Amino acid sequence: MKRRDFLKNGIAVYGALKMSGGPAHAAVRAHNWGNYDFGSGPPVTDRLNQGPFPQYAPDAAIPGDEVVMTTTPSEEAVSNYGRGLVTYVTADMGTEEIKSDDVLKAIEDLVLFPLGQQLYVRPTWREVQPRTGRLELPDYLKLVLDLARKNNKRVGLRIQMSAPDYLRAPALPDFVLDRVPKVDLLLTNPQDKAAAQRFLDNPHSRYQPRFDHPSFQQAFRELVGLLAAEFNGNPLIEFIDTFMYGFWGEGHTWPFSNSPFPDYQTAERTWIEMLQLQLEGFTKTPLLTNTQPDFSRVGNSELLDRSVRSNNWIRSDTIFIENEQIEALSNRPPWIAALLEQGLPGKAPDPSNRVEGISPAENMIAHVMDVGANYWSLWNFHQISAKNLERSYQASPLWFDRINRRIGYQVRPSFLWSYLNDGFAGLIVGFANDGIAGVPGVLRVTVESEDGKALCSGCLDAGYPLPGKIRQAQFVLPRETNWQRLKLSAEIEVKGMRYPVRWACHQELNEDGSLTLRSNMG
Repeated sequence: MKRRDFLKNGIAVYGALKMSGGPAHAAVRAHNWGNYDFGSGPPVTDRLNQGPFPQYAPDAAIPGDEVVMTTTPSEEAVSNYGRGLVTYVTADMGTEEIKSDDVLKAIEDLVLFPLGQQLYVRPTWREVQPRTGRLELPDYLKLVLDLARKNNKRVGLRIQMSAPDYLRAPALPDFVLDRVPKVDLLLTNPQDKAAAQRFLDNPHSRYQPRFDHPSFQQAFRELVGLLAAEFNGNPLIEFIDTFMYGFWGEGHTWPFSNSPFPDYQTAERTWIEMLQLQLEGFTKTPLLTNTQPDFSRVGNSELLDRSVRSNNWIRSDTIFIENEQIEALSNRPPWIAALLEQGLPGKAPDPSNRVEGISPAENMIAHVMDVGANYWSLWNFHQISAKNLERSYQASPLWFDRINRRIGYQVRPSFLWSYLNDGFAGLIVGFANDGIAGVPGVLRVTVESEDGKALCSGCLDAGYPLPGKIRQAQFVLPRETNWQRLKLSAEIEVKGMRYPVRWACHQELNEDGSLTLRSNMG
């Protein structure tokens, strides 16, 4: 909650939302996430036989086999969809957070920063849609998308409806502000006045709109439709952050005690409807919902639960945060990706800040890895520049390289057994995951001939292989096929989209990331 302090269409929807309803029945109480029933995960088509595979009677499933090939972990950072370090190009303050006299050149330097495998931008609604009817992306966002395309990187995106660090203009466009009532935020605890002062000093941060108003809902529906038409399934987009209530869209207006809603039931129904619009719009691109506890009483728990049940992803804005968020992040289903946003200090690292030999940045990295994140932000808090990121890296290269290699999933075919059964060749492949997270979707594996013809293909169960465990699968080949010189390739399936996966192994790979099978057991 105290991250910032720590770091110095319309009418029909409105009618449904205003229906009276007694006590809230959708709120999900705090619970342990381990073994919680979120469902079985995304659907698995062409499921591979995943064993067991005993060789001896009376339980023999295959004839005798032998290990004919193995792989070992890669020492390189392998870039794949669904994992990686994320270079923040803009965040809380827009381009004002980029510390440079030449902002466009600074953006290019950030895109080219080699440690970042993905990019992230956080414009306001006003910036992407200043008037009704169409998107008008700002020049800096167009530049980010163009540079991402040219440099083979993807972009994560959040649209802010409340941006308390934007001083020059409100986050909402005028066509919304002119039609929707606003409610002033109230501070009832005098002890929080110091923390609230920064928001009180910004006239655009002292209020929240009536999100349940018909004019707001009509405009929001149009915005989501326009964004989905532009970005849903767009190969440049890694993920979209879920629209949530309040400051930065994180799900709260801490430390203020009220919300713009007349009661909790109205707030919860409103945000459930707004989430549903996003789920209907972004059918191919993952939505990331914040794990923020419901300080402002607006229905966060239900949004988070529905996000996970629909196989969308989660995120948090800090690693040193409430234990409720740590529980969700670290015990989420293995097919759900998690992003950790944790800003690095904006100033040059100070060696005197080390405690028992560990710097603040190294402490952050260690704990991001502890919860098994798929993504971590490369972000010098309110001091964005490639030069600052480079200084942070040079102060702790071993730790940055460590998380770069291990964050998310790092899968490889660890064991390869071959067998022959009635003239049909077969392979059993034991897949390993040297990362810190499960596969955020479904891993599809294909055996191909030397000339690229698919011989057999199928999927592991959602989330597999898990870190530190072997998941075996069977591939039955055409009669009289020699397994040597075949190629083993992989893709990750997420919300109906397929993305190529490069194996994370030390052994030599083909240019497309596939592995040519050969005997390497002496």
